[in-house]
Amino acid sequence: MTVTDSNLPQGRDSLTEDLLWRGLIQDSTGLDELRELLDGGSTTFYVGFDPTAPSLHIGNLMQVVMARRLQQAGHRPLLLVGGATGQIGDPKESAERTLNPPEVIAGWVERIREQLSPFVTYSGENAAKLVNNLDWTGEMSVVEFLRDVGKHFPVNKMLAREVVKARLETGISYTEFSYQLLQANDYFELHRRHGCRLQYGGSDQWGNITAGVDYIRRRGAGPVEAFTTPLVTKADGTKFGKSETGTVWLDPQMTSPYAFYQFWVNADDRDVSRYLRYFSFRSREELEELEKATAERPQARLAQRALAEELTTLVHGERETAQAVAASQALFGRGSLDELAPETLRAALTEAGLVHLDELPDVAGLLKESGLVPSMKEARRVIAEGGAYVNNTRVSEVDAMVSADDLLHGRYLVLRRGKRSFAGVELRG
Repeated sequence: MTVTDSNLPQGRDSLTEDLLWRGLIQDSTGLDELRELLDGGSTTFYVGFDPTAPSLHIGNLMQVVMARRLQQAGHRPLLLVGGATGQIGDPKESAERTLNPPEVIAGWVERIREQLSPFVTYSGENAAKLVNNLDWTGEMSVVEFLRDVGKHFPVNKMLAREVVKARLETGISYTEFSYQLLQANDYFELHRRHGCRLQYGGSDQWGNITAGVDYIRRRGAGPVEAFTTPLVTKADGTKFGKSETGTVWLDPQMTSPYAFYQFWVNADDRDVSRYLRYFSFRSREELEELEKATAERPQARLAQRALAEELTTLVHGERETAQAVAASQALFGRGSLDELAPETLRAALTEAGLVHLDELPDVAGLLKESGLVPSMKEARRVIAEGGAYVNNTRVSEVDAMVSADDLLHGRYLVLRRGKRSFAGVELRG
């Protein structure tokens, strides 16, 4: 069923009601049944992540945060990393996926399993457990799979799935067509092995998820339930999870903590309240107060900063968050550049635009080389008018030079034009 305003509970006491208020339940197999599971005691649930890259990205963050949210409410997480399904690939509407070698997928499985670990706890009565569907799928022969799993799936229902219908004209392989069976069997195996009674995922997974619910029923097991979270979108029409420099990954080597922090700081005013409800662990009262303060002082970007700090701390830890905050302030002259770690400074300058030079010209030349001005004439004019800064120090002489002593960490310079335009220089060698 699809959740609408007409069936939203009015109270604030239960987990289900909180999830509904946050807009985190889009579809469910039944709100009454879901409420009974979520509010009636500890339930084992699962959510799956396919290793299609060496890292999760913020498009996965909704599901990761939900697992943490449910565990904090007393439920037991099964975090599935798809060593089997990752070798097949869930169908896309556009075209067939490129299949990665099994050994590559196996390496990604381990990286993602490690990446998921900080978000949940592996001790206590509702300790989380990491599982890999290759453990049961890899043991099955083709004949066993077709006899024990395939016979429970009417082809007409599989063809009715939206993504399959979209691919029928251009073509879809039997490999991707069979993905639904594999995911459905995962739910059955987790129900059989671990007593799992709840699965959730993104709204694009609704067809696969309900296939699992139906399959468990056909096998005479259950009852089990499921729900989906909404697709996260941007008000400006661009894809959520993308920045100007590409996908925002959770791995700090693929997206720096500073760039991660900046993604949330730069969230559109039209999106930030919704993102706070989706991703923040603040209470309803705190969020409503923050929304009110943001509406009164939008220029302060209170909501964006609160969201950025909370999520960067969750993903990367307090130290990296403190560095990201310090960098965002120091680059605009509101803090000390000397206190920034070299990796944080480099990440921040890379986001702004980092120019690599073999030797240092005068300040006017630096402004031109960095792209802050279009010409030497304009560079000299900016300096003469007092609008040029090197390492947050105003430059007043049009022929001013910099020396090796001015380099931060022996290799970086921070250039700024006016209050908000800045760039970086890195001296090679």
